[in-house]
Amino acid sequence: MTFADINYEVAYGVAVLTFNRPDTLNSFTQAMHEEVKLAMNDARTNSAVRCLVITGAGRGFCAGQDLNDRAVKVTVERPDLGESIEKYYNPLIRGIMTMEKPVICAVNGVAAGAGASIALACDLVIAARSATFVQVFCKIGLVPDSGGTWNLPRALGLPRAKGLALLGDKLSAEKAEAWGMIWQCVDDDQLMPEVKKLAEHLATQPTKGLAMIKKLLNESFSTPMHQQLENEKYAMRVLGQSHDYQEGVAAFMQKRKPEFKGE
Repeated sequence: MTFADINYEVAYGVAVLTFNRPDTLNSFTQAMHEEVKLAMNDARTNSAVRCLVITGAGRGFCAGQDLNDRAVKVTVERPDLGESIEKYYNPLIRGIMTMEKPVICAVNGVAAGAGASIALACDLVIAARSATFVQVFCKIGLVPDSGGTWNLPRALGLPRAKGLALLGDKLSAEKAEAWGMIWQCVDDDQLMPEVKKLAEHLATQPTKGLAMIKKLLNESFSTPMHQQLENEKYAMRVLGQSHDYQEGVAAFMQKRKPEFKGE
């Protein structure tokens, strides 16, 4: 596939989706959304992909929506922002959070607006030390979208989530790590080497089991305890029949490295 506004590559079991509009800090347009949709579909359905990395080109990860895009531009005829959310952002967030493969976000620079929400929707977030997260919605009279009002308080707790969302202050990568909002903060020149190492590791692991872990954890905030116990039982029943469980036990007993197939 050839793209204009993103890059997409697959190697060693890892798909890397790079937002590639660096002159606009990789802000979204309709055209970019369409390209991201195609790449996400491949990452989801391609059996050669066992881990997805999302990152940005240039000095920013993603500045959210490009306000010059015709779908959201303020003119005499006021835009229906809900339509843009329904058609583009919500499917993207659902695609990330329900993908049956680990999704790593490599935040190389500013993650603002929907860009910050996209990062929070990923399973593991690693940020360059110079990166920042900004909930800019309050500055233009909007609310954190793309799952922002769902993921932000779950990552930080309600008081800190409210502070960031109501004030729109920048949060450094180092403080984001200290607050538990992201998995890791690394030196800028180590961002992609660290992400690559982690992604290639995850791509060799029991993918089906990782998918079940991700699903159960994501659902745990809204699932009653008795139902969660039942969901765990179901997952264990299914996974106990998998090749990777059999291989994992055999490798452990034989004191060798397992060779998981993601099945």
